[in-house]
Amino acid sequence: MFNHTLNEGMQVTDNERFILDVIRREGSISQSRVSQSSPLTQQSTHRIIGGLLGRNLLQAGPPLPGGGRGKPSPSLQLATGTVFSVGISINTDCAIMSLTGLNCELVEEVRFRFPPLSRQSTLGRLQAALERMCSRNDVDRASLVGIGFSMNGYFVADRRQINAPEPLRDWSLIDLQPLLEETFGLPVWLENSVSAAAVGESLCGAGLWARSFAYLGFNYGFGGGLVIEGKPFFGANGNAGELSSILNRDEQEVRPALRYLLEILQEQGVDVDSIEDIWLRFDPNWPGVDAWIERVMPCLNRIINALSGILDPQAIVFGGQLPVALGQALMARVEYWGGDRYGVNATRPRLVMGQQSCDAAARGAALIPLRACFFV
Repeated sequence: MFNHTLNEGMQVTDNERFILDVIRREGSISQSRVSQSSPLTQQSTHRIIGGLLGRNLLQAGPPLPGGGRGKPSPSLQLATGTVFSVGISINTDCAIMSLTGLNCELVEEVRFRFPPLSRQSTLGRLQAALERMCSRNDVDRASLVGIGFSMNGYFVADRRQINAPEPLRDWSLIDLQPLLEETFGLPVWLENSVSAAAVGESLCGAGLWARSFAYLGFNYGFGGGLVIEGKPFFGANGNAGELSSILNRDEQEVRPALRYLLEILQEQGVDVDSIEDIWLRFDPNWPGVDAWIERVMPCLNRIINALSGILDPQAIVFGGQLPVALGQALMARVEYWGGDRYGVNATRPRLVMGQQSCDAAARGAALIPLRACFFV
């Protein structure tokens, strides 16, 4: 098993992580503003920045406006073209691979629109796709930090195995990390799909303005991911956010899992063959959509009110494979419970759609190695 040790030029200290994370949050920032945000002395901050520039982990950008008198100084940005990470998402009806740079920008995403039922054949196709992806984008394998691998399901066996939905039986209850590291020849971080998507949202979406939020993953199943005070919260067994566990056995088929929407649409004669197909072609006027929304809202309202009361997050993000129009229809039906006192209600979480334009789980999976190695 890989020990996740980086090449010498990529290794960073805690202070360097802090500086890199400040610049990540801003995107482009002046050196003086980095110093203002740092608990280190100005001299130490400037020395660290110089070292990161010299190792091509930072790059100079165009000057920012409003810099005061004199010739404006170049801005600081996370480097492009020197460090990359790969994300893989295994869904019940498709597999997605993404390539992301240190600046957290997506380089390329490849979607395999077939059910990845066979572990061996899917890994073979992903391995070949990674080689082609690196070749197309002129990425040296030595610049790859590692792979974040995500899949629907919950962890068992001390986080070594994922118990995935029935269509992914071939991936379930085996030690995936050593198998994946042997296949790809890279370090692998293993996470469930919704927690991976929450990590992505924390770095590139709602996390840019919400320090604490809950992420709702509408996929074949239904689950959640948690970010508290800027950091992902995985729980003792890696299963924090298993929101369906607050529903009893009779309620499982009326939870907001998209597998049940697919069944209803097909019963109504709508020509859709997968959850991926719903995500790509969703029409709010399809027969069966309103009936599904009516069916799932009692459970969804209970889950949202529980998250609001227990976690008190700034936001609850609707994501996963949820079409935007469907997410907006669900949010419009959410009811916060509990009366006011003296005419004043408690502040409730803001409901927002996930802000990732690509596959949220694959994107988040690619960001997991970058966060682990370079950010705080």
